[in-house]
Amino acid sequence: MTLIANHPERNIIRAQLKQNVILKELRDSEMAALEPYLTVTNHQKGDLLLNQGVYDMQQYFILDGILKRQVTNHEAKEMILRFSSERDIETSYAAWCLKTPTPYSIVCMTKARVASMPLTQWVDFLQSHSVVKQAFEYEVMNLMSGIMAHTITLHLLDAPGRVHRFMRKFPELFERLPKKELAYYLNLSPETLSRLKHQGKI
Repeated sequence: MTLIANHPERNIIRAQLKQNVILKELRDSEMAALEPYLTVTNHQKGDLLLNQGVYDMQQYFILDGILKRQVTNHEAKEMILRFSSERDIETSYAAWCLKTPTPYSIVCMTKARVASMPLTQWVDFLQSHSVVKQAFEYEVMNLMSGIMAHTITLHLLDAPGRVHRFMRKFPELFERLPKKELAYYLNLSPETLSRLKHQGKI
């Protein structure tokens, strides 16, 4: 866990942060005020960033790699809610606002590098930066809407339709994701996904 100012790749990291879907709204002076609160961490595939059911929450800005948001039930069955990658955010802001534990985990799908800060500090920062607060809350609603649309899709579309929808909406992720994880996200078996590909249906 390294502060950006002390990181050997700090110039690259600063450039990546300026491309983030939320932080690109910040002026240079605002970014400079935020930077001391951000720490940079490198992670391996399978590392757990946030555990379902906790109250200690972080705000994440993804620099490299792919993360997944997943829910696990009492029988240890997992459902993947979304994937996120470079320039995206991950957050449990809604749970923080409702004062409830995190309803999902955040796991590294690949090797990843993230900048993060305690969610309480991020919320404090937003209170004095209304433009960024508006952009952030819009993105949180957009992410929740996307998860709802995906859940509905699982019930309304057949297997090829689910795959084609993902390819249309996330073409950059389709080639990068492990096909086993993509199959689980689409509520398919890996064998079904492979069969659809060999049959030329996707």
